[in-house]
Amino acid sequence: VDDATGNTQALLSEEETTAAAMKVLWAWVERYGIPKALYVDWKNVYVTQREPTLEEQLAGELPLTQFGKACQKLGIEIITASSPQAKGRVERKHGVYQDRWVKELRLAGIRDIEKANQSLRGFTESLNARFAVEPRSSADFHRPVPQGMDLRSVFCLEEPRTVGNDWVVRYKNHFFQVLPQSNLPPTKKRVIVQEHLDGSIHMVYRGKEIA
Repeated sequence: VDDATGNTQALLSEEETTAAAMKVLWAWVERYGIPKALYVDWKNVYVTQREPTLEEQLAGELPLTQFGKACQKLGIEIITASSPQAKGRVERKHGVYQDRWVKELRLAGIRDIEKANQSLRGFTESLNARFAVEPRSSADFHRPVPQGMDLRSVFCLEEPRTVGNDWVVRYKNHFFQVLPQSNLPPTKKRVIVQEHLDGSIHMVYRGKEIA
């Protein structure tokens, strides 16, 4: 929910997962641009309270969730709410969806998530058209997506992995052979394995994708 206008973006998912949160933010970014900050609760999808790893300590980095890493790439500040009342606008919107939208689903005989999300898009557009307001200031703190930025490599799951002596990288009990190429990472060096939301696996070394 945009704090200035009340415009809403929504997605129905079986659970409040990292992938679901990324899909909602991705849709928002494509439509409105990159927001300055996000106000979230303390759910571990958004923030983590674990201790930093040795690697993070040496790099002077704070521990982040996968969602937090995506926000960091986009320069989005994450602000945590300390009480349900602090997120009152979102909570009130939840009440509307849980009441009026559920009734619409029943009337339409919709019983699966895919069709429900099709209905949700229209329902949300109707809410925005009826209840969104003009912001008190004309200044918009959304920023355009930088030219050349691939949002697929922003909204993804990332894990560092070490290249083996045979240029094989192991990830989730699978073995990936790095092919000979100009950007070939040396053995024992770290690469970033990216799992995109469509399930495809990609590898990045020094900011460039490798084959």
